[in-house]
Amino acid sequence: IHTKISTFSLNLVYFLKKEEPEKMSGQISAILDEMIDFLSVKQMKKLQQVLILHLDGVNKQEDSPSNTQYLEMFLTAKQIEGCSRRTIQYYRMTAEHLLKQLDIPLRQMNTEDIRKYLIEYQKINNCSKVTLDNVRRNLSSFFSWLEEEDHILKSPIKRIHKIKTKTIVKEVISDESIEILRDHCEEKRDLAIIDLLFSTGMRVGELVNLDIADIDFNERECVVYGKGDKERRVYFDARAKLHLQDYLEQRHDDNPALFVTLNSPNKRLQISGVEIRLRMLGRSLNLERIHPHKFRRTMATRAIDKGMPIEQVQKLLGHQQIDTTMQYAMVNQSNVKSSHRRFIA
Repeated sequence: IHTKISTFSLNLVYFLKKEEPEKMSGQISAILDEMIDFLSVKQMKKLQQVLILHLDGVNKQEDSPSNTQYLEMFLTAKQIEGCSRRTIQYYRMTAEHLLKQLDIPLRQMNTEDIRKYLIEYQKINNCSKVTLDNVRRNLSSFFSWLEEEDHILKSPIKRIHKIKTKTIVKEVISDESIEILRDHCEEKRDLAIIDLLFSTGMRVGELVNLDIADIDFNERECVVYGKGDKERRVYFDARAKLHLQDYLEQRHDDNPALFVTLNSPNKRLQISGVEIRLRMLGRSLNLERIHPHKFRRTMATRAIDKGMPIEQVQKLLGHQQIDTTMQYAMVNQSNVKSSHRRFIA
């Protein structure tokens, strides 16, 4: 494999020298994609660093990477770690905004620079503390990576702690509202979507990526791929099974996707399509804020209220941290009161 890499590297130098600087980042990403099957994660990270530091430097003739190059190295590392495109794009937007506002080298940025930036960011965008803390977390990931890879001595965000926010009890969909939604679905597809979201608690992104072949009707289960392409098994109830079968029987297209658009050509349904459809249905029935994620939170809350161990709910939802599951599952206050009388009073 060393011989292959050596030959490959020589060809790379010749090939990349001919490329224009603005095309370099895309070429480096393509190279890393081709080598991912041959190298470990650690080796891939090192290869990515070498390509950007040396081959990109052929065109730019810089002694050290620029802020943009550091960002591209970070994003490539996150791609190798399995982060989704959506997450990587969020990292990019957050970091690019910082680099645009603070026109100084990353190695020279200090804690006070970042604090002033966050204060100005909140003033200009008039954003909530939750949004501001999300920005802080993304930037913390960026600078922590720079520190771990020895590009900077210490992350300037280490001393900027989590921004305290109010804990808001988010609403779930009541049993009555679920039945109203079911009763007023004019399309079998929409009814199947509601039941599948309600019984599995899957993310809307996982829903639209499902194929018909992924559904095991005998076991009433399917495999979905969550954040970072992590695979997990979810389960649906008998009602969802029947409505899925009814929907598939009335379809006449050959699209392998489980859910497709209503009009021809029947293309795979997108996330926005599901969100818009549910929002419109909810508004037409005077139901407050009906969206896909609310079904997920409702399933988690119902499961905990009925006695399912929180660890099993965490498994169903595909959460790495149990704290995340607790944020989704707002336990019914009447159940808390009943348990207090049973176990304490």
